[in-house]
Amino acid sequence: MKKIFIALTIALIFSSYSNAAVYKGQRIFIKKCVECHQQRQTFISLKTTYEWEDLMRDKGRELAYIHLKDEKAKESWKYFKSSSYTKKAKHLEDFLLEYAKDSGNVPACN
Repeated sequence: MKKIFIALTIALIFSSYSNAAVYKGQRIFIKKCVECHQQRQTFISLKTTYEWEDLMRDKGRELAYIHLKDEKAKESWKYFKSSSYTKKAKHLEDFLLEYAKDSGNVPACN
């Protein structure tokens, strides 16, 4: 019984840490993405969880590739080539998945 209680406690602690990443991802989105994607959070809900997972696989490599091959996204090239992007891609992914089309979640207004 004690083992189950300890396991549940540990699971709750780790789940609260993973939720914190959603808010970090939201800050990244607002800081780096909103300028070009004017639709704000409605942009996120255009893709399903699976579609966002696919784009964010391998530290967001596919999402970066889409931006780097698009001349309209030239202003974002420096960011997508940076180590900052690859380090923080997991937080951005958590945010995108949290509010994907099929998640049922709606982000709060900023």
